[in-house]
Amino acid sequence: MKKTFIALAFSSVAAGVQASDTSCQSVTENEITSLFQQWNKGLKAKEPELMADFYAEDAVLLPTLSNDMRTNHVEIADYFSHFLKKGPQGEINERVVVLGCNKATDTGIYTFSFADGSKAQARYTYVYRFADNKWLISHHHSSLMPE
Repeated sequence: MKKTFIALAFSSVAAGVQASDTSCQSVTENEITSLFQQWNKGLKAKEPELMADFYAEDAVLLPTLSNDMRTNHVEIADYFSHFLKKGPQGEINERVVVLGCNKATDTGIYTFSFADGSKAQARYTYVYRFADNKWLISHHHSSLMPE
């Protein structure tokens, strides 16, 4: 109990300090959900570098169809160079969006349809960060549904 209280007290102090040092970019749930729509449209262009541009320079991508963690634009573009060959298009099945100060989380379940007619349903989390006057993906985790 005591540890919980100390942790809560510390997090409250830290949050107060952060709030005074940062101005928060206003954002709506619709604006965050539209970021996935833009990302999904980017898949149609089949350009790995374009897909990497949706991600912050220090982003982490834990992709659906790869065992390798990607932690920079070169590695993220490399993942998409393989993924885009499958002709993917995503559809959100259900989601929860949580808004914060210069960050937002979009998490849920999506299904990818591929050019060969196959599908893959996965759990996902996108963490967005507002930096340099735009929203970028700072963390993207996607994993196939356990069956």
